[in-house]
Amino acid sequence: MTGEGALAALRALADPERAEGMAAYHKVDRPYLGLSNAAVTDLATAWRKALSLDERVALARDLWASDVYEARIAAGKLFLQARIRPDDGPAWACLTGFVPEFDSWAIADAVAQAGQKRVVADPARLDEIEGWTRSDHMWTRRAALVFTLPFTKSRHPRPAEEAARDRILGWCAGYAEDPDWFIQKAVAWWVRDLSKKDRSRAQAFLQTNGPRLKPWARKEAARHLGEDTAPTA
Repeated sequence: MTGEGALAALRALADPERAEGMAAYHKVDRPYLGLSNAAVTDLATAWRKALSLDERVALARDLWASDVYEARIAAGKLFLQARIRPDDGPAWACLTGFVPEFDSWAIADAVAQAGQKRVVADPARLDEIEGWTRSDHMWTRRAALVFTLPFTKSRHPRPAEEAARDRILGWCAGYAEDPDWFIQKAVAWWVRDLSKKDRSRAQAFLQTNGPRLKPWARKEAARHLGEDTAPTA
């Protein structure tokens, strides 16, 4: 499957009326075809199963370069699997190569869904991700939290997972006074998800850092704690 062939397959399902609505909703100037997420997923899944890793990397880069909304979504979905054998390094390099060009939450999150699986496969990648937290590019800073959401999921974390949680909460603390809505939302998202499985860590974070968050972000982060956690006296 070539980039041109994949784009032709996407365009064959185009819905111009729906595309207009998507462009208005996402508010980023790029081509939209009007495909449903399910349609993009079906195509990307078929390509993923049919192609070698090297072929997928080449296709993903071609799709990304097109700047078509659905093509960029599909580029991330080409790597949406738990195990890539024998070496997922090329997939990781491809996905992280897209990060500096993020400009849309929907595209960023589609790529992050695949990136999350690569971080779980090799948690040492947190060292690389930590560098993103110091980026001047807001979407890169946000990606540090979205790529690491799996570390909120375990109810009985191993010591290494607990260390990862503390490390990422340190990034969240560094973001607490960031004025950007998307950064505040990402912090709230990370802490909220953590609170479902690790209430004490989420509470401790909010007691220390909650006053530095925007009020709405603090409230969202505390949603599952039964209260808008306030700092201790």
